Formats: sequence, C-alpha cells, structure tokens
Amino acid sequence: MKWILFFGALIGSGICDRETFSGHQVFRINVRNGDEISKLNRLVNSDNLKLNLWKSSPAFGHPADVLVPSVSLQEVKSFLEDHGLEYSVAVEDLQTVLDTEEQQMQHNVHQELSSNCFNYGAYHTLEAIHKEMDNIVKYYPHLASTVTIGHSFENRSMYVLKLACDYGKDSVITSILKKMDIFVLPVANPDGYVYTHTHNRLWRKTRSVNPGSTCIGTDPNRNWNSSFGEVGSAADPCSEIYHGPHPHSEVEVKSVADFIKKHGNFKCFIDLHSYSQMVLYPYGYTATRAQDADELDMVAKNTAKALATLSGTQYRVGSIFSIIYASSGSTIDWAYDNGIKYAFSFELRDTGDYGFALPASQIIPTAQETWLGLKTIMEHVRDNI
Repeated sequence: MKWILFFGALIGSGICDRETFSGHQVFRINVRNGDEISKLNRLVNSDNLKLNLWKSSPAFGHPADVLVPSVSLQEVKSFLEDHGLEYSVAVEDLQTVLDTEEQQMQHNVHQELSSNCFNYGAYHTLEAIHKEMDNIVKYYPHLASTVTIGHSFENRSMYVLKLACDYGKDSVITSILKKMDIFVLPVANPDGYVYTHTHNRLWRKTRSVNPGSTCIGTDPNRNWNSSFGEVGSAADPCSEIYHGPHPHSEVEVKSVADFIKKHGNFKCFIDLHSYSQMVLYPYGYTATRAQDADELDMVAKNTAKALATLSGTQYRVGSIFSIIYASSGSTIDWAYDNGIKYAFSFELRDTGDYGFALPASQIIPTAQETWLGLKTIMEHVRDNI
C-alpha cells in the first residue's frame, strides 16, 4: 500500500498567563530594489527594536510584514521615513485582534459543551483536537484509526489519523483510497501549540531546552536533514529560525522522519502552514531546479486553479527558493530528497490583512478551498504511481 502524509502545523489562541501585545502594530513595508531590501534587513536585524518578521518580501514590489512592538513604533517609523521606505499599518493593535479571537474561542467552548458537537469553524486546544480524533475513530471505525508516532519534548503524544478504506461517498476519494492510505498529523508541534494557548500566542518554535542558552526551542522547519544549517537558518538559539544543534535534534521532527522511513513507500507529502497563499515545492536551499520541477510546477498550478474555483482566492506557485526565500533544513526538501516525489507545502490564508491572527470565521472557507487543491494533488498522485 502507498501512503500520503498531510503534515499540519496549527496555530491557536492564548488562554492564561500570556504575553500581551498591546499597542503592537504590523507594518506592511514595500521594497522596490536591492538597496531597499538591504535597508529593511538592517532594520529587522536591529536587536534593540525586537522586531518580528512575519512575512519576508519574496521579490521587488512585494511587501514584507513586520510586527513592531509599541515601544519601537516611533523609532521604526522614523527609520522608514528617513530612508524613503513606503509602509502602511496592516494591524493597528495586535492585542485587540487577539482579544477578539480569545473571546470567540471561549464562546465556542461553551457552545460545544452544551451541544456536545465539535465546531470545525473554531480554534481548539490540543486536548480538544485529540478528543475529536478519537471520536472520528469511534464513529467511523471502518474508515479511520489513530497511530501514535512518538512523543514531544514535553512528552505529549503525537497522533496521526489514518484513513484507509473504500469511502464510498465521494468517487474521487474512494478511487484514491483504493490505491493509497492517507495519514493526517493535525498538530506537528504539540508543545509549541500548547504554549500558544497558555503563554505566547505567537510562539513558533518547539519547547526543547538549548544547553548553554536561556532561549528555548528550535524552528522545526529548519531542523530536517536536508542541507541542514545552511542558507536561511540561524545558529543562534534565540533566533526564530534557529536550526537546532544537529539534524532531527527535535524529537517531533525525528518522530515524523522515523515514521516515514519505517513505513516506506510514501508517494506524497503535504505540509500545511500559514500565511501568504502559496503552493510551494522543492527546493528551498538552492536555486537549482529539482529534477521533477516541471511536473511539480504543473501540479502546483493546477492545484492553485482548483483552489480558486470556490472563492476566487489566488495562490502563487513556485519553488520555496524562487518565491519566498532561501531556506535550508525544510520539511518538503527532506521529503523530496528521501524519495517522496510529490512534496508540497501550502501557505494558507491570508496575504497579510490578519497574518498569523486569521479570524476563526475564515477557517471553514479556507478548509473548503484547500480541500479542492489537496484533491487535485491526490488525483495526480493516484494516476502517476
């Protein structure tokens, strides 16, 4: 049997004892040439300003999104104006957005308790997600089962939902399941996900301890054994893109890699992220085109077209290196280098109006259009293995 793995990295809202972002703003900064990119990089890399690059500029004329702490607002504005960099404020007060998200999440918790029904249009805790996975298996034992593929640094279980049988209701999915099993890993970084609920809504790394440093965690999407530690990653444990001490140092990454290698015969690997609305394929660590780049580009373009048929949402298509930035140690580069030809990464909604704080009201529309894209990829894999 051949397999497809959907590799998810979910982001939720905070609950208690949280870092707050009152008065923090997201600036959308337009760069038009190499000189302006250099100025922007100098600004973002200023340690005293504590800026957080949400989205880099992939090319001239495409804006970068930067989270600016309230204490740095005036200095950043002065820098941008003094150096002739165009900018606008995409998010006026991040904490206001997060407070609204938190209120909606708490409201949903009460609704679910009264209705005993999981709301797929809301953000949930890790516990609630795992409980719903158990319910899926309970009510659809002929279709689904769960597999524990490992445990996180803080010993949280990593559950994969396995779909493997003749579904029967959707002819496309039925035909796919006749040839392949589908594995879904909803939360690839359990500790980091829990931490976004309890302490810092914008946490992105794992929660492992770095010996010799007070900074916690590694960027799991720089930790894979694919040109590890090269371009687009950092050796500083305090960096958001810290690659870790060695490849697969993060138990979460190692658990997924071991799961794939143990089972073998995976034909497709799809990694889901936010945000920017892109369908990406290898490589991230080099400008050299992948051997199957023409086919991967064709599949990605068809995926973007299918996705757009529902709501008109436009996705850009290309290799990681060509349309985002140079990045080593990434998930799909490792998958491709380990024989999984159809390796893709989605950067989901939106393009920056909300960024990492996408309202829950957009979960279902995002899922519905993304599903059309996923089916397009799976149909191609079905017909070409």
